[in-house]
Formats: sequence, C-alpha cells, structure tokens
Amino acid sequence: MTPENFLDLASAVCLLAGSVFTLIAAIGTVRLPDLLSRMHAATKPQVIGLMLVVTGLALRLREPSVLAILLFVVWLQMVTSVVSSHMVARASFRAGHVRSDLLVVDELSEELQDWQDPRGAP
Repeated sequence: MTPENFLDLASAVCLLAGSVFTLIAAIGTVRLPDLLSRMHAATKPQVIGLMLVVTGLALRLREPSVLAILLFVVWLQMVTSVVSSHMVARASFRAGHVRSDLLVVDELSEELQDWQDPRGAP
C-alpha cells in the first residue's frame, strides 16, 4: 500500500466517522426530552463530527494553504458553539423553559432568587 493510498483510506474513514457523529447529533436533537439535553447533543457530537470531516478533507487535499483555512474553521466552530450554547442555556433557564425535574445539579437557581431583570428567552 502506497502512502497516498493510506492517506486516502484515512481520509475516507475520517469523513465517514464525521458524518456518523453529525447524524448522531441530529438524532439527539430530535429525540432528547429537554432543552439542555438537546443543546448538548447539538454541540458536542457536531463539533467532533466537524473536526473529523475537516481532518478527512485535509488528508484528501494535502495542501498547506488549505490547512490553515480548515484549522481556522475548526477553531471558530469550537469557540462559538461553546459560548452560544452557554448563553442560550442561561437565557432559557431564566425564562423558565428548563425542566428542573431532569436536572442533577442546579447551581443557577440560588443565584436567580433575587433576580429582577425581565430579560431572558422569550
């Protein structure tokens, strides 16, 4: 097996694994019972799937100029998905859209007892 064939095979495996992770994220978003679980399913496997797809693409293209752009895409996705999911979760919790019976640990309720600001998720 030549090195090019090995890189093509590794690329195919990464692309397939990334697609499976993205499919798992989509199924979890539809099937899970509450907002926080759906957000977890939408962020974690989706980011891992994107990283695998980008890795497969980098292995297939084998060009250093494209690698910098692909690394920027992965970095941007990792930064924005964490921040956006955190902010949506806090806003939903403040608006009362989170099922408290499914929470294992609830550290935010104590902070919000004296909270009077009407902002939050609609």
